[in-house]
Amino acid sequence: MRQLILDTETTGLDPKDHRIIEIGAIELIDRRPTGRNVHFYVNPDREIDAGATDVHGLSWEMLRDKPKFAEIADEFITFARGAQWVIHNAPFDVAFLDEEFARLGMSSSAAIAAEVVDTLALAREQFPGKRNNLDALCERFGVANAQRTLHGALLDAQLLAEVYLAMTRGQESLTIDIVTPRAEAGEGLAAAGPLELILLLASVEELAAHHAYLAELDRDAKGACVWLTLTAAGDGAFGNMAVT
Repeated sequence: MRQLILDTETTGLDPKDHRIIEIGAIELIDRRPTGRNVHFYVNPDREIDAGATDVHGLSWEMLRDKPKFAEIADEFITFARGAQWVIHNAPFDVAFLDEEFARLGMSSSAAIAAEVVDTLALAREQFPGKRNNLDALCERFGVANAQRTLHGALLDAQLLAEVYLAMTRGQESLTIDIVTPRAEAGEGLAAAGPLELILLLASVEELAAHHAYLAELDRDAKGACVWLTLTAAGDGAFGNMAVT
């Protein structure tokens, strides 16, 4: 599955009156970053509200020599078409994009994106009643965001990608189903011969990755990770081997 982690910055809050001034989008294929992204600064052809500048640090003077939305629209659409868009507070960004497309007589986001996923809505489902802005989610999932002193579309998309992958990481099941063929009538274990148990020791790198993953689970579970407790109680006996 192809996904775009997408963010925009704008001149203000009302998409009818204000304009997009920055777009950043990062590509994921099967939940893995591909290294491909797009990033545009856009001349809004109007002043930027002081409150908006306080958030992202951009002024019209800084953007006067940048291309207007009409000049970058085709490149953005080519990159974004057919992907699932993952956006934090998606209705806000989609409303601004749709206004920009409408001004140019272009199709809306619904005709370009395969689907739009709102990570703010996902976060509110998982953490009702808590702060669920991007900074709060970075803190909750241990995503380093010290460099985020101001909002920026590409930086925020990079942080959101890490948050989204952490927030949607899950295991379908904690059990392993082992299917054993049923013996035919008259057959027993003796007829099958002795069973050989093969123990494969994990490498140092695998152990480190295993313990790091348990630490993440423990942090997300607020210290209630059962597997970490069992591993500590067993002095690592369950964490250093695999059985085949």
